[in-house]
Amino acid sequence: MEIKLYQVDAFANNTFEGNPAAVCPLDEWIPDELLQQIAEENNLSETAFFVREDKGYALRWFTPEDEVDLCGHATLAAAHVLFKHLGYAQKSISFYTRSGELVVERTSAGYCMTFPATYVKSIASNLMLNEALGVTPLETHVGFDYIVVLNDEEQVKSVNPDFAKLQTLDLRGVVITARGNCVDFVSRCFFPKLNVNEDPVTGSAHCELAPYWAAKLKQKTLLGKQLSKRTGLVECEVIDDNVLLKGNAIDYMCGVITLNTQ
Repeated sequence: MEIKLYQVDAFANNTFEGNPAAVCPLDEWIPDELLQQIAEENNLSETAFFVREDKGYALRWFTPEDEVDLCGHATLAAAHVLFKHLGYAQKSISFYTRSGELVVERTSAGYCMTFPATYVKSIASNLMLNEALGVTPLETHVGFDYIVVLNDEEQVKSVNPDFAKLQTLDLRGVVITARGNCVDFVSRCFFPKLNVNEDPVTGSAHCELAPYWAAKLKQKTLLGKQLSKRTGLVECEVIDDNVLLKGNAIDYMCGVITLNTQ
């Protein structure tokens, strides 16, 4: 069995920036165990698989550890593969996912994704979380991750997490954030439960961050920067119950997975 493989740097304007994702187009679904094995072998934060369905594509995302409900950068990468490599000619693509229908449009500057907004809820400070991060936060919130608000960009950069402690927490992961020096907000994202200690650029986390900062700053359009080693910029716009995430994608590699299924 042979499967096409594309590796794409998402939320990037140059190679080696943004967040790398693997994308595997399929004619039909193969067993989940094999999907997971491919993702583990790729050893990237996410591998996206899609199959043609109705007027769009069924899309699934796998980390090296498990399938996830929502992934921004691998969705952007999948759309890039369809538009650039597979001859998709329409202006927008509908992806059918575990988080509902996600729409990606091609624009003059790259791609625009429409994702569901997550409005976080404030909680009391979490002692285990604070110990794992080594900080005392200004605020702590929960969405599908813990959202920890810090004093400033420098404090976000300086955090050195205890990933073993973070792995014991109940939610998907931990996102730390603060006002940015040259952008509206900055962040870092930690997902040790998914075998991704620090994710380079996390589209799904901006579905939580953008509504929070939009309310805080009283503006609907924001620019976020993820302060990972690779870094990446995410343009965000909050419209009612949706977040528009805008960014570009760059090819890194095209190849073929050859599977010995005997």
